[in-house]
Amino acid sequence: MNFFKKLVLVSLILLIVSCNFVENINVNPDGTGDFSVEVDGSGLMAMAGDKMGEKLGSKNKKSIDSTFSFKQLFEQKKDSIAKLSAEEQAALKKMENFVMHMKMNAETKELLFSMNTPFKKVSELQDMMSGMKTLNDLNQKSKKQTPNPFSNGFNNNSKLNFSYNGKNFTRTAIIDKEALNKIKKDSTGMAKMIFGSSKYTLKYHFPKPVKTVSNPDALFSADRKTITIQYPFTDYMDNPEKMNLTIAFD
Repeated sequence: MNFFKKLVLVSLILLIVSCNFVENINVNPDGTGDFSVEVDGSGLMAMAGDKMGEKLGSKNKKSIDSTFSFKQLFEQKKDSIAKLSAEEQAALKKMENFVMHMKMNAETKELLFSMNTPFKKVSELQDMMSGMKTLNDLNQKSKKQTPNPFSNGFNNNSKLNFSYNGKNFTRTAIIDKEALNKIKKDSTGMAKMIFGSSKYTLKYHFPKPVKTVSNPDALFSADRKTITIQYPFTDYMDNPEKMNLTIAFD
């Protein structure tokens, strides 16, 4: 079993256990920064670490530590990508700087995914997210799916927009209500059963202290430059607008 197939297998298994998802944004004084999403599926390893090793085909059936870039993946699939529309190719191009890391260790009960990318300005993130949606759509159309644990199963039918001008930061989810309502109708109760104990956390760090946050449940670091907000994962899937934020700075 090759590494990419392993990623798909683990991503599907993650859907049926309690996991913690963290969306990180770190903004530098000049407006550049980095974005990452982290998934902690260690609860799965606590239940079935040895069997996971066998299914993933690791040499010692206990550990995997692998990293790859989307640029490498797209290079391998360049002939297929060349057949896509110009719009689809442009969307995928925006994802080239993403790097995926997977770590699995049965002995220490670790199962961790991370995906990260640098950005030149916060508004670039919405273009990167549109690339994720394009990749997800292509996965659904293709029998030979391009593996991506963060798009297979985690698409909540919303478009994320980010903005930052030094005085304010916003995170806004624009919902495809028709698609979202169809998912809710087709899977009544399933989201609560699968993701009921999972969490989705926003953790954002800025170069200056935060004055106000639209969500009253936000936690602040001692210097007020980092905020952390935790949501039930069902909010991310069923009510992504609940995670909209407006942040003002001193």
